[in-house]
Amino acid sequence: MPRTEILVDGLDHPEGVAWDPASGALWAGGEDGQLYRIDLAARTWVEAARAPGFVLGLAVDGRGRVVVCCSGARSLCVLEEDRVRTLRDGLTFPNYAAFGPDGTLWFSDSGTWGGDDGRVYRLASDGALDVFSEALPNFPNGCAVTPDGTHLWIVASHLPIVGRFDLATGAFEEVARLDGTVPDGVALTEDGGLVVSCYRPDRIVHIDRDGRVEVVAEDPQGTVLAAPTNIVFAGERRDVLISANLGRWHLTLVETGLRGLPLHYPERWAAD
Repeated sequence: MPRTEILVDGLDHPEGVAWDPASGALWAGGEDGQLYRIDLAARTWVEAARAPGFVLGLAVDGRGRVVVCCSGARSLCVLEEDRVRTLRDGLTFPNYAAFGPDGTLWFSDSGTWGGDDGRVYRLASDGALDVFSEALPNFPNGCAVTPDGTHLWIVASHLPIVGRFDLATGAFEEVARLDGTVPDGVALTEDGGLVVSCYRPDRIVHIDRDGRVEVVAEDPQGTVLAAPTNIVFAGERRDVLISANLGRWHLTLVETGLRGLPLHYPERWAAD
């Protein structure tokens, strides 16, 4: 089993985590709206700003701005120059965001647990917001756009399944079912697969390009991995997996032997 260890401690039940390769900063969010900037090498953190309500998913653009999904305020926000402003409000449960190569921001609005009222939104680079799909209403959650921008990988936490949308047609394909788990976050890997963090049990799995599932990290005691939610590959080589832990107060470093695919970091999008 890969080595897991606590990266930084003292955070407030972190759920969101994102990596900014340009600055080398790792970002995480807290239950009371805290936005933490973490120095990966020094293993230190500072509270950079406060968002309105519980911070869930985070994403970073090409100018160091951070997209913030604020569930408490039911809003999508952006952090820039250590100040937070609201981009869109009136949502239900904005949870996880991912950029496409053209600056489109895709994000899950998970809805209510068991309510089958979740949806996936598309925020175009010109600021137009629409519902991309209601075909996956069972608490859509973690998502990631493929390097070529053709597919959006996403989990449905309440089913629980992992699959992908064809972004041209809107068609959804189920790839793997993770019975006995609550999948939450996703990160694509260079080998053509992806890793998925499971809020329950305390587990991270790798799904290969053929849909085979393998456990790569697990913590039956729930101390180092503790309700792992969002995950991201960090470092210059994207070979260090970082997991947020909603059940405790730290981020976890996991050495999986895998490397992540580069994310999309547009310089221009709806926040301009």
